[in-house]
Amino acid sequence: MVVLAIIALLVSIVAPHYVGRIARAEEAVLRENLTLMREALDKHYADAGRYPAALEDLVTKRYLRSIPSDPITQSSATWVVIAPADPQKGAVYDVRSGAKGTGADGKPYDQW
Repeated sequence: MVVLAIIALLVSIVAPHYVGRIARAEEAVLRENLTLMREALDKHYADAGRYPAALEDLVTKRYLRSIPSDPITQSSATWVVIAPADPQKGAVYDVRSGAKGTGADGKPYDQW
């Protein structure tokens, strides 16, 4: 009985730290995925003189191997695309997370 109490105490101490580290790791992956897609958008613009019509164009034109998943929503279909101010320059100027919630820095995921 004493052993179970000690194990329960240890788990109660370690579990919150583990969950917090998972959230920080997901946020780090989100930052990296956003950076990769934004760099691909910039390369597309530099090569073509306009932004792509859709995120999938970054894959078909080989700027990315695949559209990465948003680690918060665990889906590649939840990215929110931002159009450029001038519609003649394409349709995808920037990309944001479609995740609800706020990061550890206090900033909403959809504003990263």
